[in-house]
Amino acid sequence: MPGGYRPAMRASVERILTTHAGSLPRPPDLVALLARLNAGDRSVDPVGLTQLIDEAVGDAVARQHAAGIDVGNDGEQGRESFFTYVQHRMTGFGPDPDPAPRRWQDIDDFPGFAQIRAAQRARGDQVTVTRPPAALGPVAYGDTAAIDAECARMSALQAATPFAEAFLTAPSPGIVTAAMADRHYGDGRYLDAVGEALAVEYRQVVEAGLVLQIDAPDLAMERHCSFAGRPLAEFAAFVDRVVDTINVALIGLPAERVRLHVCWGNYGGPHTHDVALDELLPRLYRARVGGLLVSGGNPRHSHEYRAFARHPLPDGWLLAAGVVDTTTNYVEHPEVIADRLERMVGAVGDPRRVLACTDCGFDTAAGFGLVAPDVAWAKLAALRAGADLATSRLY
Repeated sequence: MPGGYRPAMRASVERILTTHAGSLPRPPDLVALLARLNAGDRSVDPVGLTQLIDEAVGDAVARQHAAGIDVGNDGEQGRESFFTYVQHRMTGFGPDPDPAPRRWQDIDDFPGFAQIRAAQRARGDQVTVTRPPAALGPVAYGDTAAIDAECARMSALQAATPFAEAFLTAPSPGIVTAAMADRHYGDGRYLDAVGEALAVEYRQVVEAGLVLQIDAPDLAMERHCSFAGRPLAEFAAFVDRVVDTINVALIGLPAERVRLHVCWGNYGGPHTHDVALDELLPRLYRARVGGLLVSGGNPRHSHEYRAFARHPLPDGWLLAAGVVDTTTNYVEHPEVIADRLERMVGAVGDPRRVLACTDCGFDTAAGFGLVAPDVAWAKLAALRAGADLATSRLY
C-alpha cells in the first residue's frame, strides 16, 4: 500500500509507549467557527477555517511531542465532534424533523447531576451533540477531499517531526446510527449503509500509512442509553451486529493497522449502570483489528484490569490501556499512573503489548471538554512520566 505502510502497530518493545484517544483541546477561535458550522451557518470563510485548522493541528502535534507522546495524531482539530462531522462528508443527513433527547440511565437516576449537565450543555460557545442530524435519505460517502486533506496534513507533519507512529480516528457505524436517528430506512439497512460509507474513510487512513482508530463508545455506552432497562442479551446482539458491520467495512485492510476504542461515555457522571468489561471482551475480540483502547483510569472502571487475565488478549493484539481520566481536572501522579500500568501489564502478561493511554478524548465535541486545556497537556506529560516509572520497574 502507498504512504509508507508498515506491517504492524508499534509495540512497547524497549519502553512503554504513550498514546491518547484522539481529541485534544482546540483553540477558542477554531471552536467558535466549528460551533457556527454545526449550527448551520454557511457564511464561515472556508479559507480562513482551513488556515485555523492548519495552525491548530501544528500546535497540537508540537504539544504532543513536548508532553512525550509516542503515538500521536492531529487532535481532531478540524472536526466539530468525533462523529457528527460525517454529515459533511456523506449524503443523506440533515436536521432531524422529530428530535428526541437521548437518555442516559445513570443520569436519570440523579436529577441533581442532570441539572448540572444540562447547564454545561446550554453554553452557546461549543458544538452540541444533543441535537445531532438525522438520516433523511440514502447515506453514502461523497467527495473524499476532506479525509484526503487530513491524511496529507498528518503525513506531512509525521515526515517533518515524526511520532513513533501516527494515527487518525473515525467513528464506529454503531455510534453514528445510535445517535443520528434513522428517518429514511426504517430497518437494519441504515447500519449497513453507514458501515459501507465509513469503509471509504477507513481505507483512506490506512492507505495513507497511518493507523486507523475506530471510536466505538456504542459498544459499551449504548447499554445504558439505547438499551437501558432492556435484557442484556438484546444489547449483546447489538454489539455483535456492530462488530460484524465493522468487520465488513475493514475487508481488505490489514487488521494489525487498526485499533478499536471502546468506552462507557466521556462524561463525568455517575456511570452506575455501565456494563461490565467482562461482558464485552469476548465480543470485542471478534473484531478484525490489532489492538484495543479501553478506559481504566476513571473511578468506575479502574478495577477492571483483572478482566484481561480472565479474557486474554487475542494473539498479536496490543492494549492501549486507559490510565488517565479525561473527565476530571485532577492531574494524576506519575506513581498512580505507573501503578495502573503495572497492574494492566500483570493481567496482560507482557509489557510489550501495553501502551499507556488516556481513557477517552479531551474535547470530543469542540468546546465541550471537561478538562481545562492547560490541565489536559499536564495530564499527557504525567502519562509520559508514569510510563517511564513503569518502564524502569518492568523492563
